[in-house]
Amino acid sequence: MRTLTLNNSLKMKLLVGAGLICSTISFAQEVENDTIKVFEDKIILNPEPQKYPQFKVGGVFQTRYLDNFKKGVDIDGQHHSSTPEKTTYSNNSFDIKRMRVSMNAKITENLEVTTLVNFADFKNKDVSTRVLENAYAKYTVNRYFQITVGQFRPLFGMEETYPVDIVKSIDYSNSYYLFGNNGWMSFQVGAAITGSVDLGKVPMSYGFSVTNGNGKNKSDSDDGKHYSSRFLFNLDKKHNLNVGVSGGIGEVQKENVYAVGVEATAKFPINDRWCLDFQTEAKQGTNHDAFFKLEADKRLGKLDNYIMKSFYILPNIRYEVGKKHFQAIEFACRYEYLDAESKLNSNARQSLTPMFSLEFLKNYGARIQIGMQIDNFKENIENSKTYNSNLAFVQLQCRF
Repeated sequence: MRTLTLNNSLKMKLLVGAGLICSTISFAQEVENDTIKVFEDKIILNPEPQKYPQFKVGGVFQTRYLDNFKKGVDIDGQHHSSTPEKTTYSNNSFDIKRMRVSMNAKITENLEVTTLVNFADFKNKDVSTRVLENAYAKYTVNRYFQITVGQFRPLFGMEETYPVDIVKSIDYSNSYYLFGNNGWMSFQVGAAITGSVDLGKVPMSYGFSVTNGNGKNKSDSDDGKHYSSRFLFNLDKKHNLNVGVSGGIGEVQKENVYAVGVEATAKFPINDRWCLDFQTEAKQGTNHDAFFKLEADKRLGKLDNYIMKSFYILPNIRYEVGKKHFQAIEFACRYEYLDAESKLNSNARQSLTPMFSLEFLKNYGARIQIGMQIDNFKENIENSKTYNSNLAFVQLQCRF
């Protein structure tokens, strides 16, 4: 009897345990099914409507200490051969380079308006063509086709594709500003079509633009326009190998102008912490800005004789520290060759910019850059900015 009772008790415990397990599994499945049902109902079948407009505010602050180690050359690269008591210029100074604030307003799912202002430009005497940088509306049909109208940076070269606060060097290249003065780069007023497609297994992004070609915050000074384009091919996703070509034609004061460029970028991880990347670009175009700034009787030949050429390469090595408030250490050294008038009065400028960078927050949210921009001209011209310079800098950057 005792054995039978024990067996009955054991059977009862097993049945109760099995029942509990089955109930738990059934309950878990029911919860899982309920979760899936809720997801399908609320997210897929009946998603909550998005509320518009949606606003996003951001910006960047950059402040610097500059010191030019070249005797008689100020922080702007201007040479001073003789200045009594040296009271009219400075070899060193604190400076606020940028205090940018941006706002993106998403009006509908496809339409957005973007504004970018740089309050640091108020330090200049003439702010009529400064301060306001981006001011455009963009309509996105899909990833293949977007339309942009207003003041923006037309796609011509890789430097137009990212903001200055994530540049691997202290600033954009010298050629960026020279080609910007000629209407191909930097902020211009006009319209553009952009998008991306897949050519087989090769992703390609493209851009076409038509602009006034005379800089920001200006109406056009003649009926001529700048027409430019850029195509970028991602040839190797593993090493992020991108090759791009840019080209443009235009008309300035009834004279034909052009610009062309080629570019390449790549990234080579060494191990979990070390990584090497580089970018390089070569450009050539008509320097009509220099031509038309001269009086007619001082111009040397035709506009076709005023040709600007440039080349730069920027290697960067990065070490991931991975701490919460200390992300990475970087060392970059850009070499650039720039000749503003390669056919007439050629006086090439070679620039070397070694730079050491400490990144404290992700995506350069907080960053300190230390380095020097070393400029050497083929021939120095006294009392001008065409003069050798050794400008040291320490820059603090904060993004928000």
